Amino acid sequence: MYRLRRIAVLVALAGGTGIPAVASPDLPIELFTADGQGEIEMDSRTGEATAANGVIVKYYDGQSRHVTLQAQKVRVERDTYEVSAEGDVTILATEDIEGQVPRSEFWRGRQIHYNLRTRAFSASEFRIAHEPFFIAGEEITGAATNSALHELSEVTLATEDLAKPASRFRARSVRLVPGEYLETTGMGIYLGNTRVLLLPKYRRSLRRHTAFWTLTPGYRSLYGPFALSTFHWMVQTNLEAGFDLDLRQKRGVGFGPRMEYDLGRIGQGDGRYYFIHDNNPPPPPDGGSPTPSDRYRYDFNHAVTNLSGFSAQGALRGQSDAWILRDFFESEYRRNPRPQSFFEATQTWPNYSLDLLARAQVNDFFETTERLPEVRFTALRQQIGAAPLYYESESSAGYFHYRSGVPGGPDYSGARADTYHQVVAPKTLFGWLNVAPRVGGRFTYYTDPAGSPLSDRDRSRGVFNTGAEVSLKASRTWAGASNRTLDVSGLRHLLEPSINYVFVPEPSPRPYDLPQYDSELPSLRLRPVDFPDYREVDSVDSQNTIRFAVQNRLQTKRRELSVDLVRWAMMMDWRLHPERRQTTFPELYSTLDFVPREWLILANELRYDINAEHWREAIHRITFQPGNVWQWTFGHRYLRDGLGIWVDPELARLRGLSPEAGNNLFFSSLYLRVNENWAFRMNHHFEARDGVLEEQSYTLYRDFRSWTGALTLRLRDNRRDVSDWAVVATFSLKAFPRFRLHEDRDRMEKLFGG
Repeated sequence: MYRLRRIAVLVALAGGTGIPAVASPDLPIELFTADGQGEIEMDSRTGEATAANGVIVKYYDGQSRHVTLQAQKVRVERDTYEVSAEGDVTILATEDIEGQVPRSEFWRGRQIHYNLRTRAFSASEFRIAHEPFFIAGEEITGAATNSALHELSEVTLATEDLAKPASRFRARSVRLVPGEYLETTGMGIYLGNTRVLLLPKYRRSLRRHTAFWTLTPGYRSLYGPFALSTFHWMVQTNLEAGFDLDLRQKRGVGFGPRMEYDLGRIGQGDGRYYFIHDNNPPPPPDGGSPTPSDRYRYDFNHAVTNLSGFSAQGALRGQSDAWILRDFFESEYRRNPRPQSFFEATQTWPNYSLDLLARAQVNDFFETTERLPEVRFTALRQQIGAAPLYYESESSAGYFHYRSGVPGGPDYSGARADTYHQVVAPKTLFGWLNVAPRVGGRFTYYTDPAGSPLSDRDRSRGVFNTGAEVSLKASRTWAGASNRTLDVSGLRHLLEPSINYVFVPEPSPRPYDLPQYDSELPSLRLRPVDFPDYREVDSVDSQNTIRFAVQNRLQTKRRELSVDLVRWAMMMDWRLHPERRQTTFPELYSTLDFVPREWLILANELRYDINAEHWREAIHRITFQPGNVWQWTFGHRYLRDGLGIWVDPELARLRGLSPEAGNNLFFSSLYLRVNENWAFRMNHHFEARDGVLEEQSYTLYRDFRSWTGALTLRLRDNRRDVSDWAVVATFSLKAFPRFRLHEDRDRMEKLFGG
């Protein structure tokens, strides 16, 4: 008997004596100790491998199939790929064939004899998870051909993973082709312990149903009683068509076709058209033009990528008015309230890329900078010969048309060519200090912007920049540190400070004398200070700034993995020569994540105005998740004021922004799993500035074994005379779930059919 001290053992056909040979060298079988420690004892005569905490066997067939088997005791037969395992045996087999949906199956039981190559098996007290079925039996025998056909005998089938399913099927024999069909002989259908039907022959397709409906009924004060439905039709495996039919008592009937397709190398895409004659269109919240009664939207998207480095994507998105998504497609509105139409194509090489971007204003009520088109060539940072210098550049040219999206707003157009080049000389001093001085220059040419109040002439601008970034990385380890309360097993501190100096002399002309096709938009986050990361070409101005940044990470080991116990980053600028309306020290930014236990996460983001000596923004969040029974997230967001400090009031009005709006918002989300069948979730948003509970929602989940249901109540206080409230029911088959994992938690509006 051999006692192997290596954590992994490679078993291969090698001939001779010693470890038994069971695979050719190009198709190895790997053995591991389950806990990653200790030793595997292997008998050279019988091929039996054991370990104190179990053995893991891994096998790959060299094409598409991976198998991972774990058991307390494993025996590997010589020359046959036969594995005998016993004691809490689990098998995970996955198959990923190009052009097909990846498939997986999970086995668990007391004992199994399994051939890794032919897939023939016999098992005792086993359960097999093979979507959408769960198969079990006291004694199971079967085989699988190269086409992944399973032959089983004397088994029980169910569509729910429970020890005592509400309904089950018992069959003398089963033929199963994963992802294709299930065929049985002598199958009895049982409710509890009572057989209610006997079927000598039964066959069922495991492919997605070619035609089915989804339905979301409910009541909303803005809609009245409603029923949102979609008919899905799988025309082919790569083409799904559908039709939306929505009934809203107060608003009318909405309808329209949709489709999703996959053309392989040509690309993938989707399209949708929707129309509703709105019986009661609400007034626009920005006080603009009245909302029309005939409302529509269309959305077509296509994307293609190939292995040669070429990719392209395009979108055509049109709307009858600015608020149709908010009124009828809430989840889309939250992700992107002002969708744009565009076409973009990119060709990449190891050191270069070429981009083409075209954008047109399809919706004349949205602010848009049309690009008709713009071409950009980028040289990524690369070494100049053998010199210790690195070069990078970015050049673009295009025709632009700025449209404000509001009547009487700015509307001008013209051509622009821009080229930027920079040389960087990175060097490490003393073996630990990283220094990267840089020098660069930009030249931009503008044609006379038609429609602009600027003087009637072409103009050009040159910009010089220089600076340097200095950084280092230091660490220290305390291997013996331990703390049970914070789940600490050893500590390592990583410190990464950096200083980035940027100098840009005053360009001529200044931004206010240039057409603003790519201008600096209001933002609550710190912008890049150096080039080419700063991309607002038309807003480039003089700068003499030092940016200080530091990152701290305190790491420990949990379950033999390194995890961040604390992650803390801070950043601030020092403007040596501030411009008009600027301060010497603008704001200090800080982000902190603290994970004292695996089930407890604390995080915050802070922004402190050094000049005014007050907090501008503060976001705090704490999450408890001690298991799968309950989870609670509680947080607070404070924003002293809105975007007015950055935006001219008139510009804010044109863009539909509120210059003075701020927040003092408390939010909470609590999930509780009452038992195996019932669960509950509630969410609250409370605005402390005026004491308004802006939104509250309550969802009751019910597990009906093969499918799930949810009943949701939501109430919104929109600070008008009439509040918005809704009650909605949603249903989903477990075999074909309607929502992705946690989607109903993170995007709760999906529960309302939006």
